[in-house]
Amino acid sequence: MDSTTLSDLKRIYEQKRRKAFQDAEIRKKEIYNKLPRLSEIDAELSKAYLSTAMEILKNSQTSSISNLKKISDTLQKEKTELLKKEGKTLEDLSPIFSCAKCKDTGYIEKNGKTEMCTCLKQEIFNIEYNKSNMGNLEKENFSTFHLDVYSDEINPQKYKSNISPRENMKRIEKIAKNFIAHFDDPEQKNLIFMGNSGLGKTFLSNCIANEILKLGKTVLYQTAPVMLNDIINCLFDKPNCNKNIIENLLSANLLIIDDFGTESVNNMKFTEIFNILNTRLLNQNRKITKTIISTNLNLQNIYSIYDERIASRIVGYYEICKFFGDDIRFQKV
Repeated sequence: MDSTTLSDLKRIYEQKRRKAFQDAEIRKKEIYNKLPRLSEIDAELSKAYLSTAMEILKNSQTSSISNLKKISDTLQKEKTELLKKEGKTLEDLSPIFSCAKCKDTGYIEKNGKTEMCTCLKQEIFNIEYNKSNMGNLEKENFSTFHLDVYSDEINPQKYKSNISPRENMKRIEKIAKNFIAHFDDPEQKNLIFMGNSGLGKTFLSNCIANEILKLGKTVLYQTAPVMLNDIINCLFDKPNCNKNIIENLLSANLLIIDDFGTESVNNMKFTEIFNILNTRLLNQNRKITKTIISTNLNLQNIYSIYDERIASRIVGYYEICKFFGDDIRFQKV
């Protein structure tokens, strides 16, 4: 990761955090102007805290703490009831951060250590990997996912199936939503979307990505050719290579590999594909990591192109979703 990128993001986070506090002060001032009693309550609370502290320093009396709690509970209850009458809560007096976990700092404390929050990791992923691949997330989500663009014609000869494309997509949509709902289940299989171009594989991948991001998890989207070239460049320490590419590919909560099968293949790339898929399956980072593969290949192609280790991982650990039908890219609901 470019140090300039991280510096720029830290600056953005500082601005967001500052604005959250400024907005909170504006809201608080407006509410306190309507309810002057709130200022009196705050003053009484401060006086009680200070008085109790002085008593403890002088007499070391623990009973003072019990008395303070009674006073505090009474005043806080009054404060809550006053706000409720105005349709407000105590939260309205506090900053509203875009990320509740890190409070817009970009970092959290975990097991006594400071680590990067998932929101900041995702911002980095978006800049370094996802910008060109996930640019339509606002438009491509389950609210804009329409089954009507798929034919309801049952034509075994044309589609090689006894159900219609629409019925097939209903089944795949259900699989996708189950994948999201059970994302943190180690037994939940990964997904592989198979089918010709223009059948909605990338669209549905983006729908899933949207929901996983809402869960506060990280999503990394890569095309197979770019991903493998970046890995090889990193292994050979070529200029301008992304030093963190392998770590990020292994640690992202959800990795979406698009255009699987369009990469030029050799033994080194076979090894790297296997390492990525296998490491994520084994959860070697001590975290749940799931993968979605999107490809124009069918199972027979995969067995003929890739070695047995890769094919067996896909067959054994991936829910196979076969897309079929007519190109929907020019369809309108």
